[in-house]
Amino acid sequence: MPQPVSARLKIGLSACFQHADPDRSLFTNKTLQYVEQSIAHWLMSAGAMVVMVPCPTGETARGDTKLSHYAEWLDGVVMHGGADVWPGSYGEVPLKEAWAGDRIRDLYDLAVVEAFEQAGKPIFGVCRGLQLINVAFGGTLYQDIEAQHPQGLRHRDPVAYDQNFHQVAIRPGSRLSRLYPGLDTARVNSIHHQGVKDLAPGFEVDAWSLPDEVPEAIRRKPEQGRSYIAATQWHPEFHRYGNPETVDDTPILNDFLWACATARVSPRGPFRRAPGKFRDRAARLLRQALLRR
Repeated sequence: MPQPVSARLKIGLSACFQHADPDRSLFTNKTLQYVEQSIAHWLMSAGAMVVMVPCPTGETARGDTKLSHYAEWLDGVVMHGGADVWPGSYGEVPLKEAWAGDRIRDLYDLAVVEAFEQAGKPIFGVCRGLQLINVAFGGTLYQDIEAQHPQGLRHRDPVAYDQNFHQVAIRPGSRLSRLYPGLDTARVNSIHHQGVKDLAPGFEVDAWSLPDEVPEAIRRKPEQGRSYIAATQWHPEFHRYGNPETVDDTPILNDFLWACATARVSPRGPFRRAPGKFRDRAARLLRQALLRR
């Protein structure tokens, strides 16, 4: 039986940007905000309603809608992959022009993270999203892993793109290890050249790349009253459902949606401490959200 609309989780998805370009033949000199199809479909595969969270500022801005309104209305947000993070966002100067990133998008993404964190709503980051979350909470990045990290792997292959893979080690005792019981290492896609250098205070690493040990999955440490924030450097949405060659994305998606269902019925309350009636309602919401998996 199809889920009623009211029972479906409403998940925000941060926007990607194409800035105004007078030489572009389509939408000439217009700023575009968009989402990549597969990440929207990844969330929709579990029955979630996906809403792009547009940037409310810019030269065409009108009205009084704020990011905080989206954070209040939605059940959680996923921070999209995409362009490099501007090194100035973590107090550095770009070592190469090609690594300058997108300062305008950084300002938008940082504001999205702040709005949802203040609302106590779960946040999940993918690739750039992980890097942005790390920077938002005081961490730093390698501007280029191969150039700056001793024995750094080639984490991005422009030719192979999403067919570039490597192994990750899952930290024993981490939440990720509980999502994948008995799995010590996993094979993941790798489509990035920046990565975590200094981990943000209050966060922990759930997985590292092998053999160069760059953080590949991070999570905010569970503390009383603090909302769920987690991220992966790989793209779980690129996993082909049922393909045993790369790690299954389902436990990661379910973990995030569980947090969103919990936040809906018990704002700012960690699930393990929620009263019984809240636990029961959250469990029902999650079961409904997963009916289409």
